[in-house]
Amino acid sequence: MNALPWLDPARVERLTEALARRILVLDGAMGTMLQSYKLDETGYRGARFAEGRDAHAGHAHHGPGCDLKGNNDLLTLTQPDIIRAVHRAYLDAGADLIETNTFNATAISQADYHLEHLVYELNREGARLARACCAEVEAAMPGQPRFAVGVLGPTSRTASISPDVNNPGFRNVSFAELAAAYAEAARGLLDGGADALMIETVFDTLNAKAAVFAIGEEFARRGGRVPVMISGTITDRSGRTLSGQTVEAFYYSLRHARPLAVGLNCALGASELRPYVDALAQVAECHVSVHPNAGLPNAFGEYDETPEQMAATIGEFAASGWVNLVGGCCGTTPAHIRAIAAAVRDVPPRTLPGTGAAAA
Repeated sequence: MNALPWLDPARVERLTEALARRILVLDGAMGTMLQSYKLDETGYRGARFAEGRDAHAGHAHHGPGCDLKGNNDLLTLTQPDIIRAVHRAYLDAGADLIETNTFNATAISQADYHLEHLVYELNREGARLARACCAEVEAAMPGQPRFAVGVLGPTSRTASISPDVNNPGFRNVSFAELAAAYAEAARGLLDGGADALMIETVFDTLNAKAAVFAIGEEFARRGGRVPVMISGTITDRSGRTLSGQTVEAFYYSLRHARPLAVGLNCALGASELRPYVDALAQVAECHVSVHPNAGLPNAFGEYDETPEQMAATIGEFAASGWVNLVGGCCGTTPAHIRAIAAAVRDVPPRTLPGTGAAAA
């Protein structure tokens, strides 16, 4: 593999070496932290979009008829200091890997705000911000490398299921459209210096396959690859993804991507994920990750599980030999990540089934 400007083989090696030695810690929820800032429309627009258009590019697609409040990915450009503060809070809490603020940074999802023209920039700057935060913390603590994970979210559409109950054969997105959207996002993440890519919150395996295809094409074009992680979501207690797969089927459908890790996140709390993390750990030939919600949402859509409760459950996963990477999703804060990091600190990482060797 040639050392290209976007690829640092030494960092890839440091990541795989760290995984072989100990359980690594992912960060927690970006949205939960951003909500605490209580930003209004003006806050989301920042100076760049204050006049109802992109002051940098002259685009006027998001005029008075299109609010930008709620577009958390945009804050990478309009409120970078806030995103930097969130990254630093998780790093200071003990996270080894932080995820870029790019969950909805695809043309498909940004179309809701008429900001498709920003997708490459959102991903590139999201990766740059995260990587710079990692570098700052590494400089102060050189014995513990930190890694920026470029996030590719599921998009707001599904390739496997019709959105029209009266027309089961209808689809509002194609495989080619998904692949094109993921390719654009991946280019930005790689150019911004992401140490790895994560296809996360996968509710439709066909969407994930489009992302895998797009990433593979981009790697081929560049002549090298960074590690890829894939994290699915079990939508309810049926133990299946929205597109109907069991955890085992989900893994076998995507193992051809040669992922560094496969795991589960979102939708359920840690306790509810217990049997599915166990099932995944029994079949996965790669590392296993889990970053659950802070319990199930209450009547107000909020998450009540305390850091201590969540850490105790994830600590059980670690003691059972099921996991290599742990963290948090919706409702989790730096306090949750600090407690989780403490719970797994002295626990050895999961080993490959039947080998007795650390997954690599």
